[in-house]
Amino acid sequence: MSENITPYKDSNLGKKEQVAQMFDTISGNYDGLNRMISFGIDVKWRKKVLAIVKNSKANSILDIATGTGDLAISFAKNTDANIIKGLDISEGMLNVGKEKILKEGLSDKIEMILGDSENLPFEDESFDAISVAFGVRNFENLEKGLSEILRVLKPKGTFVVLETSVPIKSPYKQLYQFHSTKILPLIGKLFSKEESAYSYLSKSASNFPYGEAFNNILQKTGFIEVINKPQTLGVVTIYTATK
Repeated sequence: MSENITPYKDSNLGKKEQVAQMFDTISGNYDGLNRMISFGIDVKWRKKVLAIVKNSKANSILDIATGTGDLAISFAKNTDANIIKGLDISEGMLNVGKEKILKEGLSDKIEMILGDSENLPFEDESFDAISVAFGVRNFENLEKGLSEILRVLKPKGTFVVLETSVPIKSPYKQLYQFHSTKILPLIGKLFSKEESAYSYLSKSASNFPYGEAFNNILQKTGFIEVINKPQTLGVVTIYTATK
């Protein structure tokens, strides 16, 4: 079992409450900093997630840990789904997302919901496709969150996860470690004044069970046809599974 990494060392709050507080704090700068930290490549990764979901021909889509709604907006623009919901534990991130959705004229197509991934407010077998981009490592109880996703996913539905991973080959592994431990916290300190948040994001990424280890957790939870595909030299991985 991986170490329980939390955003704030001296807080008495649980991990999910700390994560909500952290993202509320950085929500105003999150999109811009995300582009900067990933050198804009995160846009390409999300397009691959979009392609997987689009190919599934889903009519109902749930984007968990939707943040400011980038994936939900992409689904609304590029798929034929009639139901698109974005769920997040951070009200601050959702508020930024709602503003983006309003500007795009998509308020009638996307519903943004404040909620907990470990206690999803949906009936069993509600969605044809479920996505989580850079969110599963923030779950307080990973297996509980995945079990909830399995519960609300329809049989033969598509589950896709985009999450950080660690390159295993040199020199990419060393470059990744330098970027995540030195550059990422520095950017957070300089541009968001929230160094602890970006330090947490770095530590949680390095600590997350990626590749076959995460495949095994998905299979243990009950998912089938689990596949992982490393992206960009292994700095992130896209996982697909079904029910």
